[in-house]
Amino acid sequence: MTHSSPEHPPYAPHASHAPHAAHDESDLAAIAAGVERTNELLTRVLAEVATTPSTHAIFVDAGYVYAAAGRLVVGTEDRRSFDLDAEGLIDAFIDKARTIFPDSRLLRVYWYDGARRRIHTAEQQTIAELPDVKVRLGNLNANNQQKGVDSLIRTDLESLARHRAISDAALIGGDEDLVSAVEAAQGYGARVHLWGIEAGGGRNQAEPLLWEVDSQRTFDLDFCKPYVTRRAAYEPYATSGEGTGHQTAPPGRDDVRFVGAQVAAQWLGARGRDSLAELLPGHPYLPGSVDQELLVEAEALLGLSLRGHADLRRALRDGFWDHLRTQY
Repeated sequence: MTHSSPEHPPYAPHASHAPHAAHDESDLAAIAAGVERTNELLTRVLAEVATTPSTHAIFVDAGYVYAAAGRLVVGTEDRRSFDLDAEGLIDAFIDKARTIFPDSRLLRVYWYDGARRRIHTAEQQTIAELPDVKVRLGNLNANNQQKGVDSLIRTDLESLARHRAISDAALIGGDEDLVSAVEAAQGYGARVHLWGIEAGGGRNQAEPLLWEVDSQRTFDLDFCKPYVTRRAAYEPYATSGEGTGHQTAPPGRDDVRFVGAQVAAQWLGARGRDSLAELLPGHPYLPGSVDQELLVEAEALLGLSLRGHADLRRALRDGFWDHLRTQY
């Protein structure tokens, strides 16, 4: 018969095991609490994302637009040979984006162009004054080639995407150097949509750029034609006599604004107040179809062309909106 000695008592769990067990339970509780806090945070973030509207921005390489639209409409890339109604074209881009991204709000339009010593031209100053438009200037070298525009586009695209300021970017350009800008924005979760202008033959956008973007869209001759006018020896106001070629003075802004109000009255009478209610949320922008109708009707009333005269077209739209807003 074996007897246990006082020096060697029967085996029992070591006393130190109990504190370890308590410590393990404490660790598990802390982990569980951390997981719960993380889940609560994710729930709040997802709820915030679900209620935050998407935002898009439009990035326009003006050099590409002038060259491609000029070539398509009047057969030349030389800016001195034609006028581009930048304001009308920007409004058309905004209207197109509104239809493509119906549940998204516009952040702004970025208009990238070149200027000597980065000093705004009169035309660029007019564009910079448009609502929701930011003009960013690169330089022009001795051969009138843009320098630094691609890097400006990349900087803006990457910064806005990194700060979650945009979810979608409409990029209008064609240079292969823009590939890095697309990749940078996509790396932060933004979707980049490449818009281009129809080329008469072949392509006017680099294939590597086409491969990288999330979607593509091309604007045809019918879309671009209203915004490009070949320059003549005199302004299109030469209508004082049938076939005489004598030039009359252009109308004042107040005159054009009054005509805009007249067209608005006609438009409202033909369509009714329901159409007005649909139009008002888009102020100060008009859908492309309405803007074109306004221009055609106004030119008929004035007996002259407003193409290529952004200041008068702006007065025309102001008059149109003035009348509509008094009727709501």
